[in-house]
Amino acid sequence: MSHPDVAPAVVSLERIGQIAITVDDLTRAKDFYQNTLGMKFLFDAGHLAFLQCGDVRLMLTTPEKPEPRGGTILYYQVHDIQATHAALKSRGVEFFQEPHLIAKMPDHDLWMAFIKDTEGNTIGIMCEVRN
Repeated sequence: MSHPDVAPAVVSLERIGQIAITVDDLTRAKDFYQNTLGMKFLFDAGHLAFLQCGDVRLMLTTPEKPEPRGGTILYYQVHDIQATHAALKSRGVEFFQEPHLIAKMPDHDLWMAFIKDTEGNTIGIMCEVRN
C-alpha cells in the first residue's frame, strides 16, 4: 500500500554521465588531462573540451564569471597506486599528499594520494588493495 505523503520512486539516479570541471586556461587543462593523466580527448565545442574517463565524460570549461575553486574532489580509482604515483611523478606532477593508507577493510586496504591539476583543483587517486 502506498502512503499519500510519499512520492513514488520514479527517479533513480544510478550513474554519472558527465562531470564539469571549471578551469582558467582551457588549453593548459586539456593538455594536463589528456597528456599527463592519459584521458582520451573527445572533442572541443567553443569554450568547452570533452574527455573520456572510463564510463564518465569530463567537460572542461572556463567560468562565465569568477568563482572559487576546490569545493568538489574527484577520486580516480587505479589498479596500482604506487605505479600510478611513479608514472605521474615522472611526468612532473607534484603530490601534496603521497600515497598513504586510509583504512583497513575486511577484504582490502584503501589507499589514497592527492594532487592539484593545472587549475588548482584537487584530484584524489584511490586504490583498493586486496588482502
